[in-house]
Amino acid sequence: MNTMNRRSFLAGCVIASATITVSTALTGCTRSHKKSALSDVLFSHGVASGDPLSNAVIIWTRAIPSTNAMQGDTFATVNVLWEIATDQGFVDIVRVGQVITSESIDYTIKVDVQDLQAATQYYFRFTGAHQISRVGRTKTLPVGDVDSIKLAVLSCSNFPAGYFNAYAEAAKDNQIDAVLHLGDYIYEYAMGGYATQRAEEIGRSISPDNDKETISLVDYRKRYALYRTDKGLLDLHANTPFIAVWDDHEVANDTYKDGAQNHNEGEGGFFERRLAAISAYYEWLPIRPPKGNQSPEIYRHFEFGNLLSLYMLDTRIIGRDKQLEYSEYRDTETNTFNSKEFIHDINKPQRTLLGKKQFDWLSAAISESTAKWQVLGQQVLMSKMMLPIDVFGGDDRSQIPRTIEQLVNIQQALENGQEVSVQELNRLNTKMPYNLDAWDGYPAEREKLYATAQQTNKSLIVLAGDTHNAWHSVLSAQNGLPVGVEFATPAVSSPGMEYYLRTEHETSSKLAQQLPLLIDDLQYCNLHQRGYMTITLTSQKVTAEWIYIDQILSPNYQVAARHKVDYS
Repeated sequence: MNTMNRRSFLAGCVIASATITVSTALTGCTRSHKKSALSDVLFSHGVASGDPLSNAVIIWTRAIPSTNAMQGDTFATVNVLWEIATDQGFVDIVRVGQVITSESIDYTIKVDVQDLQAATQYYFRFTGAHQISRVGRTKTLPVGDVDSIKLAVLSCSNFPAGYFNAYAEAAKDNQIDAVLHLGDYIYEYAMGGYATQRAEEIGRSISPDNDKETISLVDYRKRYALYRTDKGLLDLHANTPFIAVWDDHEVANDTYKDGAQNHNEGEGGFFERRLAAISAYYEWLPIRPPKGNQSPEIYRHFEFGNLLSLYMLDTRIIGRDKQLEYSEYRDTETNTFNSKEFIHDINKPQRTLLGKKQFDWLSAAISESTAKWQVLGQQVLMSKMMLPIDVFGGDDRSQIPRTIEQLVNIQQALENGQEVSVQELNRLNTKMPYNLDAWDGYPAEREKLYATAQQTNKSLIVLAGDTHNAWHSVLSAQNGLPVGVEFATPAVSSPGMEYYLRTEHETSSKLAQQLPLLIDDLQYCNLHQRGYMTITLTSQKVTAEWIYIDQILSPNYQVAARHKVDYS
């Protein structure tokens, strides 16, 4: 252990256990944290920090026993020393303690380090009998007047699909105050399933002991362990604190409050699977669970001084009603669509994405906030993405670009004052929501949220992931008035619209230019590049910047393009 002064040492000694968070206000520690009392461990999955507050932060690692004798013994515990300092050389150590973990929690460790200084950069590490972890860097939140905050926004990292180069690039930016991860941190699919086609070729296969769909706690733990071998992800976790929420793939595709599209009875009970997924998530992410390590209530908020209030929402597990499906309203025999029943069902006022408890919490928090910006970190697109119904016609996806081009030609003719037939107008103006899994499938609750923003004179900055593509849209209420803006991040590695439509980059780029001509609130999109987004907030404006990576098939990459937009 490095030399430290008496004040620094006595300020923070504590012994803790498991992944429970602990206070550092305990006393009774001495200088006799003997290395002989520490366990022989490996820190194979790096270090991480998360859920920063103005006076606290979570630090995380995984300490695997290095001796075969201890592995497989559920009752065996390992002891590790943790330290947090104001300098990278650990001369001024301000907090230190010992923590115990075991196989029962997958040898993960989380410490909630308290009594820190606001807006301060810290360094942390963990020590075993013979190993010292890499050094992590973290930062507490500011209080009072704040000039500027920079956030990185990422989601949708699929290991077999490619390397996490977006994480690697974000890790290079030391100006980022926090990383907002909006979910799909892992994917539950088996090898041979979604986005695994090139996994073996690029060295991203899943090992045979975990290559089936994740269902049990052991399955989910192994999947997290695999993802935490990616160097880009390891570097970003070590460099910047995360503020994370889950999306659906941390459990199963298109999860809702009591089921999921990618779950069936043959896989056991859904709630047992959900509990396993939640438990593994809380073990492996540097998060401070609001209601305990097995609670599905993950929504919470963070204050960045007087500049912004950040609300991290759960649009998947806690309250979501089951998604509607267009196929449920289509008569295959007559090839007709029951639009009357569909419109009735989708507009039911009680239909919810957040659930009443979360919605009421969010509405009250927004109303009470005095911060300049109200930022919603959540998963699915909130903006209205209404497309002409012709786009949905037929099963041949390859025809969609051609249909969109026809519709754009009609729109441009109309704007140029050219004569357009009634039939063409009907093609253009008969629209449906693009994605019923998004807020478009829950329009009544969206309008309630917009009404809260309007009534309290608050402008919303909504951040989204989920779609694997980049989007920038105006948020407009039913009365036509704007209530804010939405910025959506592309995926780290999961394939985007080009995968679904089977289009080349040139066609995808053309579609990205055409869609804003057909979707009223859409300002910009990118449909084929992977990357991430940064959001820089000042008292005057919000700047969103999309950073695109040239390729994900190897860890050798370059930044291919950037796109920036200001909102004030």
